[in-house]
This record gives sequence, structure tokens and C-alpha cells, in this order.
Amino acid sequence: MPRRLSLTITALTLTAGSLVVTTPAAHADGPGTGTPYVVTVGDSYISGEAGRWAGSSNDSEAPADALGAHAYHDNAAGTAETIPRCHRSKSAEAYIGGGVGGLNLACSGATTGTTTGDNFKPGLDFYDDGAGHLGQAKLLQQFAAGHNVKQVVVSIGGNDFNFASVVQSCVTDFLTSPSWNPDYCRDDSSVVANFTSANVTAVRSRIATAFQNVRTAMRNAGYGDTAWTLLVQTYPSPIPAASGFRYGQSGFTRQSVGGCGFWNADADWANATALPTINSTVRAAIGQSGLTNTRLLELQSTFNGRRLCEKTVGLYEEVGLSSWTQPTAVDRTEWVNQIRTVTTVGSNYFIQESIHPNYWGQLALRSCVRQTYTQNRGGTCTIAGTGLLNAEPRMTLN
Repeated sequence: MPRRLSLTITALTLTAGSLVVTTPAAHADGPGTGTPYVVTVGDSYISGEAGRWAGSSNDSEAPADALGAHAYHDNAAGTAETIPRCHRSKSAEAYIGGGVGGLNLACSGATTGTTTGDNFKPGLDFYDDGAGHLGQAKLLQQFAAGHNVKQVVVSIGGNDFNFASVVQSCVTDFLTSPSWNPDYCRDDSSVVANFTSANVTAVRSRIATAFQNVRTAMRNAGYGDTAWTLLVQTYPSPIPAASGFRYGQSGFTRQSVGGCGFWNADADWANATALPTINSTVRAAIGQSGLTNTRLLELQSTFNGRRLCEKTVGLYEEVGLSSWTQPTAVDRTEWVNQIRTVTTVGSNYFIQESIHPNYWGQLALRSCVRQTYTQNRGGTCTIAGTGLLNAEPRMTLN
């Protein structure tokens, strides 16, 4: 295997050092009055990870660079992150507009519980170290006490299943075994351990507790359970099944060009077993939590036709486009970011952006969330047509 392809993926939810969290200023109107708000909590699939990039190109960053260097800067001045590597992008789901305020408290790399150590990752709990580092439930409580929060949207559980390490194992196995004798990640002991009955039960319990923490935060802020809605979203499929790849699995092209180094069998397993297991666990946690004010946003098939390395889309150079601003870019480029390795060195890419919804994907999800809000219901969100509607992909809630 060429040295340049040697895989050095660390956890895709890699973070930098912690930073004291700035709590949003209170609103004079108090809870339940004033401008309505949507607040997002959870992990990288809702925080805005990879939101800088609208598709991918191996020739240059320029064609796909939709948001530029300040894409993830969420402090008041728009010059830095309030928590390093949370990657709360400007294209994230929270900002549905139409007179509705948006607040993004989610953090790339978050699990159900806060993690500390070298990196601070606020979970859906009430963590408070007395030095300004707060859990997402605590932050929600503080914000909701002074604002009119009508809907809380949550994406959580993927990192409790060790999503990053599973992807790392799959890509490593792809790059370190030949096509005539592939080493599959689906039967690696480290991968299988995440999907045992015992672990599924444990993760389901943690997710249910996270939902209960959100309810407690809202109650503590002065809300009755009928005054707001918890919208729980499942995870979208980021790669196609084997038959949908535009690159063959022989050689290294699938990773070196496409950035999607999965064996066919592993891609099939990811779509037929791993993802459904994660999503069914999230759904089951809703019932276990006992919350009565929930809705479900089903996203498993939302990106179908626009997934990473899917035959129906391509890199900018493959589809003959030069910029994300061209009218057909949203339909002809990918909505999921490439899996990156050492190629991030000297670039503006982050390894942690790998295999996450990009600028197009996040605007699509934003449309889905808006529709749940305005239609006062959950549902399954899918692509509704080509082109853009009000600068977003056309999506429909069924």
C-alpha cells in the first residue's frame, strides 16, 4: 500500500482543549413569552460539523468552500468557538428563520454524558464544574428561563455507539487488506462489541436519561410539559449500499479519490444492520424516557441519492462544475463530507468533519426541522425535487 494512503484517522470527533462557556444573555420577557425559539442539543449530526463545505473536490478547496474560515465561530463577535471543535456551523439546523429564533447548544463529539480530560464535551446533563464548563441540559435551562423555547431538537446516541471508532476500523480494514482477501470491519471484535444486546440496552438507557434531562431542564426553567416539544431525530445514511458506489472496491480509489473506503460487505452491513440498530435504539429510548411531548424526525433515507460516493453525484471535477454557487451544484455534488486522513495536513479540512452532513446536507435538515415546526408534527423527511427553494434543497416531510 502506498505510504501516502496509510491511515492516520484518529477519532472523528477529535477536539481541542476546553474553553469556558459563555451563557446566552437572558431575555426580559421570561419563559414562554416573546420571540419563539428552536434550540438544538446533542452531537455532531446536529451541531453543524462539516457545514463549511458544499460538496467535495480533490483539486482545490475553493469550489466547495461555502462558509469560509469563520464557519464554526459561534462567539458573539463571530471570531472564535465558545467551545473548541464543537463546530457549531452557521448552516446548522437551529436557524429556521421566519421570525423564529435559533440557538445551537450541540457539540461535535458529544455523548449522552459530559466528558472531560484533555477535551471538554458537554453532554445532555447538568454538569457544572464551577468554572464555566456546563452540560447542555444546564445551558438549555439557563437559556429557556429567559426565552420562549417552543421546540428542542436533539440528535444523540451515535457517539455512545462509538461511531468514530467504527468508521476508523472499517476504513483501516479497507486500506490494509487486498480485494482478493478483504478484512471486514463488521466482524472485528471492537466493532461487534458496540452492537451486542447488552450494549444496546445500556445505550438506550443513557439516551432515555438524556431525554429526561432535557425535560427536567425545561421544567426547572418554568415550562409545563405541554408548553414545548422535544423533536428527536434519527441518523441519516451517509454512504450507499454496495450497488450504489461509483468507485469499485479494487485498489485504493474508493478511499484515495472518493474518501469512502468501505468494503462492499461492510457498506451493506452499515446500512442494513449498524445504522438501523442505532436508530431503533434512539426510537426505543423515547418510550423508555416516559416523555409525552415528543415527536420523531426520521432521517435514515433523507440523503439517499446524494450520499458520499453515490453514483448519482460526484466531486466537482467529476461533474464538470467549478463552484458551489452554480445552480446545479446542489443536485450533482455530495451532501456528506469525505472521510479524510493525512490529507488534512496543510489544508483547512478537519479529520472530524469526515462522513458528516455538509453545507447542503445541513440546509436540507434545516428545512426538515422547519417543516416539523410549522406543521406541528414529526415525520419522514426526503428529497422533494431539484434545485434550491429559498437557498435550501427542496425537502418534504411525509
